[in-house]
Amino acid sequence: MLQEGVDLKAYNTFGLSVKAELFGVFRSVEQLKELLSKRSSQNLLILGGGSNLLLTQDVKGIVLKNELLGIEVLKRDQQQVWIKAQGGEIWHNLVLYCIENNFGGIENLSLIPGSVGAAPMQNIGAYGVEIKDVFESLEAINISTGELQTFNTAACEFGYRESVFKRKLKDQYVITSVTLRLSENQEVNTSYGAIQEELAKMGISKPTIKNVSDAVIKIRQSKLPDPKEIGNSGSFFKNPVVSKIQLDKLKIDYPSIANYPLDDHQVKLAAGWLIEHAGWKGKTIDNYGVHKNQALVLVNYGGAKGEDIYQLSEDIMASVFEKYGVQLEREVNVI
Repeated sequence: MLQEGVDLKAYNTFGLSVKAELFGVFRSVEQLKELLSKRSSQNLLILGGGSNLLLTQDVKGIVLKNELLGIEVLKRDQQQVWIKAQGGEIWHNLVLYCIENNFGGIENLSLIPGSVGAAPMQNIGAYGVEIKDVFESLEAINISTGELQTFNTAACEFGYRESVFKRKLKDQYVITSVTLRLSENQEVNTSYGAIQEELAKMGISKPTIKNVSDAVIKIRQSKLPDPKEIGNSGSFFKNPVVSKIQLDKLKIDYPSIANYPLDDHQVKLAAGWLIEHAGWKGKTIDNYGVHKNQALVLVNYGGAKGEDIYQLSEDIMASVFEKYGVQLEREVNVI
């Protein structure tokens, strides 16, 4: 059933109060198909955890909340296990399920906000791991035809914080389930320096997947605000990729600029470093601003408007470009 004029404040982690013209919830693929059949030519927005979204205005058309739940083991062998999770599951709950069952591979992605269905859209990543590293396939409903289709890794065309669903297939599919291929052993990825430092503080030299998850959670909680306490969407900007030639030029004036080599020709710059050293970290404007502990995070302290936060992001992007000649790109989806 579709409701009129529903406030979406509770459905986005920024806590922005905008209204949906029509709003509905689906808990089965059949319900989703039924709701889509009522759409005709109206605009459509699918909500998962609402964690990668900046709502700058009331939403015309239909907003549907994905509440498809369930996690199951499809198959396993001595080395690997295949896990299928429904799109409405909370991502961190899936991580905890896998850790509890000693299924390794996504422990570095602990505490990332949002739903399972949104994870491959963004190709979520953190601390040396991306979802594409363990991805097997996903199922998605074609919005126009109602057909359930399967996409493998190649079909998803994963990139840095993006996939085919953010580009040429944007707004054409609803992801209903995701299947991951995980490890049955305790191999861990501790290549990221911060994880190594945190494990050392914990006195752990031979970490389990739970140890790595605990370390990641401690790191994230120390740097990132809880959306339940302060409205935010996590990292607002992508880390920009530049040529090594451009990096060498930047190092002349900024020798300590944070960077991570990608290949022989390109490097990734830390957007948080650029924003912080451009003077934005901790800056507050009325009831919104940049978080005091992490310059990548824009925050709503209560009652802010989406258009104000959007303008703040514009000002930050202009400031960083003027100072470094580097163009930032938003990671969040702006409506």
